[in-house]
Amino acid sequence: MGTLSSALDIAVGAMQAEEAALDTTSNNIANANTPGYSRQTVSLEAEPPIEYGGQLFGNGVEIGQITSQRNSALQSMLDQQTSQQGQNSAFLTTMQQVQTLFNETSGDGLQTSISAFFNSLQQLSTSPSDTNLRQAVLTAASNMAQNFNSASANLTSLQQNMNTTVTQSVSQVNSLTSQIAQLNQQIGGAVASGQNAGTLIDQRTQLVNQLAGIIDVSEIDAGNGSLTLTTGNGTALVVGNKSFQLSSQANPTTGFQDVYSPGGDITSAISGGSLGGAIQARDTAIPSTISTLDSIASNLENSFNSVNEAGFDLSGNPGGDFFVPPPANGQGAAATMAVALTDPSKIAASLDGTAGDNSNITAMLAIQNQNIVNGQTPLGAYSTLIFQVGNDVSTAQSQQNGVQATIQQLQNQIASVSGVSINEESTNLVQYEQAYQAAAQVASIIASLTATTISMVSSH
Repeated sequence: MGTLSSALDIAVGAMQAEEAALDTTSNNIANANTPGYSRQTVSLEAEPPIEYGGQLFGNGVEIGQITSQRNSALQSMLDQQTSQQGQNSAFLTTMQQVQTLFNETSGDGLQTSISAFFNSLQQLSTSPSDTNLRQAVLTAASNMAQNFNSASANLTSLQQNMNTTVTQSVSQVNSLTSQIAQLNQQIGGAVASGQNAGTLIDQRTQLVNQLAGIIDVSEIDAGNGSLTLTTGNGTALVVGNKSFQLSSQANPTTGFQDVYSPGGDITSAISGGSLGGAIQARDTAIPSTISTLDSIASNLENSFNSVNEAGFDLSGNPGGDFFVPPPANGQGAAATMAVALTDPSKIAASLDGTAGDNSNITAMLAIQNQNIVNGQTPLGAYSTLIFQVGNDVSTAQSQQNGVQATIQQLQNQIASVSGVSINEESTNLVQYEQAYQAAAQVASIIASLTATTISMVSSH
């Protein structure tokens, strides 16, 4: 009886172990297409043998741990690349919009209007007293000024869009870190009680990857299943079951939103994720473009005002400002550029005061080839601006392509470790099913033998 009882216990234990393996395999198959799911395996371990009649006998099988197959180092590398991808994507998208603003192929860009303005002056130089040609100059000048205005306004609008992105990103970061902190607590509790925390860890891994796409993240294993997260410069985001909320506050100088942690302003230290890309575009790339545009506008305005003031208009009177004078430091010149003259007769075409003299118009035309903008001609400076924007886009696109290739490679490597293979799981399913059926058959035979033994004992 003792031997049959032990054998029955072994068979039942085997059935329970194979059932656990079947459950695990079934769960893997069910989650084969679940994003972020890590394949689980159950370890079966032999029970310690027992001594009987001076001999050691096997005591069956016991269920070990159910373990999720994952590679933390690969996942950490993927998070880093995801952060770089987020930064590149946000910056690239913005700079492509900037590039579109200066698209000259439509024929109504700044380069076209600047050239048209100088062409109108060339026409006027052939007949400086012609009122129609004088009006054409003012019209061309007004068109050029409006294009400067529009370009500056559109760039400022893009800045505002990026500013909105910053505040939205801060809210997203806070939401994700709060969820991660809660999962830290749940995972810690599961680990402490010996439960399988695989599903919770998978959920946290997904959230951390989403977080990395928004802000640069450093990950530290805090033990007991807990994960500590900081920004790239060490600002705490999550420690244990506590998350540290970021906030945004208006910069008193720029009016744009700066990012604050409980320890202070961290805006300049954020370099990764879509938040880092938005800050880079808003605070560096777009301001640089606006500054160059302002420089071209203010130097054109000041140069033309100086030349027009040096000549005489159609009535022989001294010339005045051609354009409304730009701000003294040039800042905002493109946004405010406007033609001061409304009467075409006020164009100071002459240097000697006679109506037929074109000497001062010639001086105005000469501005086109003068290095008045940081050592460059107006059109030369504008061409450099276009080149710089195009170069920024090209560099960002190249970096993005490289990062995407690396991410694909890492995802493939992670899938080889954590991904579910239907073929492999199907094979396991058959194996565990056969083992379960064999154990059930053993249990049935032992139960029958036990019944027979009981019947024999009862008849005597």
